[in-house]
Amino acid sequence: MDRGTERDTPPGPGRVPLAVVVVDDAGLVSHWSTGARRLFGVPKDEAIGRPALDLLPVAGALPDPDDTPEPAGYDVLAAYDGHGAPLDAELGYPSSGRARISVPGEDRADVLWWAYPLFGPGGERLLVLAADAAVLHDDIPADQACVERISPGFARHTEFDAADDLARRLPEILPSMSVGESARIVSQVLELGYPILEFSQNEKVPVTPDWGVSRRAERKVRRDRAARAVAQGLPVPDELADDGEDLEYVAVRERLEFLNEVSGKIGTSLDLARTIVEVSRAVVPRFTDVAGTYLREQVVAGEEFDEGVPDTRTMWHRVALEHTDEPGRWDDVVPVGEAMPFPAHTPFFQCMTTGEPVLVPRIDEQMGHAIASQFDKRDIRPLITGRSMLVVPLKARNVVLGFMILLRHPARTEFNDMDRVTGAELAARAGLVLDNARMYTFQEAVAETLQDSMLPHIAPRMAGCDIATRYLPGTQLGRIGGDWFDAVKLPGARTAFVVGDVMGHGLNSAAKMGQLRTAIQTMAGLDLPPAQLLRNFDDLAQRLGGDYLATCLYAVYDPIAGELNIANAGHIPPVLVRADGGTELLDLPTGAPVGVGGVPFEAVRVPVGPGDRLVMCTDGLVEVRGEDIGVGLQTLCESAAHPAASMDDACDTIIRALNPRGGRKDDVALLMARLNGIEPDDVAEWRLAPEPVQVRRARAVAAEQLYEWGLARLVDTTVLLVSELVTNAVRHSPGRAVVLRLVRGETLLCEVDDAGHELPTLLDAGGTDEEGRGLRVVSTLAREWGASRSGAGKSVWFELTLPRR
Repeated sequence: MDRGTERDTPPGPGRVPLAVVVVDDAGLVSHWSTGARRLFGVPKDEAIGRPALDLLPVAGALPDPDDTPEPAGYDVLAAYDGHGAPLDAELGYPSSGRARISVPGEDRADVLWWAYPLFGPGGERLLVLAADAAVLHDDIPADQACVERISPGFARHTEFDAADDLARRLPEILPSMSVGESARIVSQVLELGYPILEFSQNEKVPVTPDWGVSRRAERKVRRDRAARAVAQGLPVPDELADDGEDLEYVAVRERLEFLNEVSGKIGTSLDLARTIVEVSRAVVPRFTDVAGTYLREQVVAGEEFDEGVPDTRTMWHRVALEHTDEPGRWDDVVPVGEAMPFPAHTPFFQCMTTGEPVLVPRIDEQMGHAIASQFDKRDIRPLITGRSMLVVPLKARNVVLGFMILLRHPARTEFNDMDRVTGAELAARAGLVLDNARMYTFQEAVAETLQDSMLPHIAPRMAGCDIATRYLPGTQLGRIGGDWFDAVKLPGARTAFVVGDVMGHGLNSAAKMGQLRTAIQTMAGLDLPPAQLLRNFDDLAQRLGGDYLATCLYAVYDPIAGELNIANAGHIPPVLVRADGGTELLDLPTGAPVGVGGVPFEAVRVPVGPGDRLVMCTDGLVEVRGEDIGVGLQTLCESAAHPAASMDDACDTIIRALNPRGGRKDDVALLMARLNGIEPDDVAEWRLAPEPVQVRRARAVAAEQLYEWGLARLVDTTVLLVSELVTNAVRHSPGRAVVLRLVRGETLLCEVDDAGHELPTLLDAGGTDEEGRGLRVVSTLAREWGASRSGAGKSVWFELTLPRR
């Protein structure tokens, strides 16, 4: 039983009963609403499965189940018995009309109807909405006597097999309604049995029925319907073409309305891929049946290109394809993403070289063969032969970025000169939007490249610690600022952690940041104590200029000693998260920002244990305008202590906790280090007298230690390199002991310290030279090597990769 029979009270004011009928591709009724039973007098169980031609006020509109349907559409819903105005629209295009019908047991009824084709998967092919015109007129409020638009509404129905697909397509069929509005309305239409029509003076549906509220309004509606037929390339019925001189004006107005609607649908974002899809979908099916969009290869890649005239070598990417044909018909033959050149004899080449639209009223067999010849092993002729084609250029600033191929079905009216003008205007607007998206994409790529070059790539693991970092730009403009982080390898298996913030925003601050980061890296390589390093850093900033002001936090981690040595230059303090979950905001002497000058800097030593984590960030993460920074620091401590599966997860937890706080305009740099330490058993150290005989001892103790560590495969290489470094140290050390240290960590680290201050230099030794080959051997065999000055002299080191176990 139809569910609506349980509730026969009429709908409230402003609403009228609406019949909802769905017809499948065989021409049979697959859904018959309560409103349809009331309007046509046929029960649901008698209507379902019957030919729609037997039940609806149509003539030649729907597929006859006994006939094989044409590959094109069919005429949709002409008047039943000569009353009203039949339309020669085709299936695939919304239509409407008016008819007088005979209802069993009642007088003749004046019926208004709308027909909407359904595309996509599923067997449902036509949605028909109908209403009693007399009830409709009686129900119009007095203050809406001149309503020009009627918006039929419907929504999903649990007993309707195609309801889900239909609900997803509501905005396409009824663009005047949002999905939320349609869902509310249609639950009445299909489930409660009280379909409705809602009136609006502003909303617009694809077609408007001739319902004649007044003579003047009736004439206007006729003109609008005729204009729509012209604008959509449809034939104008004779009964609509009685306005003569007004028709061309109305058609032009209708096309302008169409272009305005298209302009409102494209360019909703600066994302190139989304813009491409918007441009293609804006014209299907209202203006064309198929829309293929092609762009230059360099446009898709976000690269610059020669803005001269394209030639036969220019590669064009098919970036979008929208159509109203059955699903999958085009996918294998012309897949999206394919790149190809176009020969000179094609209309596409003519369009891209002249920058003007090219109209082909009908693609004949010869042209279809010429176009298809460039598709290797794929026959495109069945898809294009017999169709009308319009090729329009997508250009901006007189540069052709791409073009669109528009095709109409053979049963639809051919493209004409007015369509050419409309297509050219459409392409001009689309080209400008695409160019804006292209330039934005290019600038994004430049900004990302700049950011990538300025911010260091830090290894996730260094001696005795794991590291994770994050950078967030404070603004979409420029995508980079003056905040930075860094981690620098130091002698003695130590690591320097740096976080800084240059005053100001934008690319100017980013450029200063690049200079200061390079300077602090150089100073860190000299192994200066943190306080002395900031003192030198401050002097450098003053020499560069008075506007080089920056805060900086510099910490040196010694995993063997288990301590941090930290100095602060006007920066927010770091957070130390203990292995047991406790947090501590380190109380450091703040100092002044570098560049101020004349302010002393102090360093603090902080004992740390294995598993402790150090969190350093810039103030953009914790500071919000109008709020005490202490609130942000407290949130930082709480979020940093939150358990996490990995270092990256721990950083993300902090970002999520602080980033949504609102008001953040500054960029953010975040560095987190888990301080694992190095076990005493993984460190071996020997003090050697500065005598040549100690070289043999150095080789022996190094070999013995490697055997003890189970690194026998590294013994020969290590002994050779240790011999070279200790020999140089003994030769050049002025009477002080030489220190040999081996550290087993992620790599095998070997360091040789001596009292000499002159750093060794890599030389090219000649055939008769007695010196200069030692460092060449080290450079060749070691994974990494280096030398740096220290307070007591210098340190020369090398690393070897540990063998896989």
